[in-house]
Amino acid sequence: TLPGARPCIPKDFGHGSLVCVCNATYCDTLDPLVLPAPGSYVKYESSKAGKRLERSEGKFQRSLRTPGSATGRWRCLRGTPRHRGLSRALPAGLLLTLNISALYQHVKGFGGSFSDAAAMNILKLSQPAQDNLLRSYFSESGIEYNLVRVPMACSDFSVRPYSYDDVPNDYELKHFRLADEDVKMKV
Repeated sequence: TLPGARPCIPKDFGHGSLVCVCNATYCDTLDPLVLPAPGSYVKYESSKAGKRLERSEGKFQRSLRTPGSATGRWRCLRGTPRHRGLSRALPAGLLLTLNISALYQHVKGFGGSFSDAAAMNILKLSQPAQDNLLRSYFSESGIEYNLVRVPMACSDFSVRPYSYDDVPNDYELKHFRLADEDVKMKV
């Protein structure tokens, strides 16, 4: 069984937002993901004020007739707080329209991008800190990433410009080579 969530230990770098400490001996974790019952939802919220994937639950209520609409809607029963800093505040009972009979895409998973800069920073950590960091992304006690996008050749997060074949008119790619960054950090 998985242990319960370990809270975020906040660190302020002086720019108005907090980060969670993750090092060789400690990294915050989440409770295992439990899918909500039908008609319910789970919300995770992070904020500059220090919330880090704070979990809350609510229920949807079926509303067959919504003024001005011929489709059924689900109304969120849990009040949605008004967001500071927005020109228009969100309504207290946010109304979402869900049409569960029309599917537009299949979600294969969730993840992020691992660029040269990310790899360089991860490799500068001690092995225990690397293990904790990667566990916080990919494990059941973390955010459970199951996809990663890796840029081909350099990106705006590389320390130098490079490509896989800088030889002009090499249409047969005879000079194609992975760069050191790919071999050492991405593959």
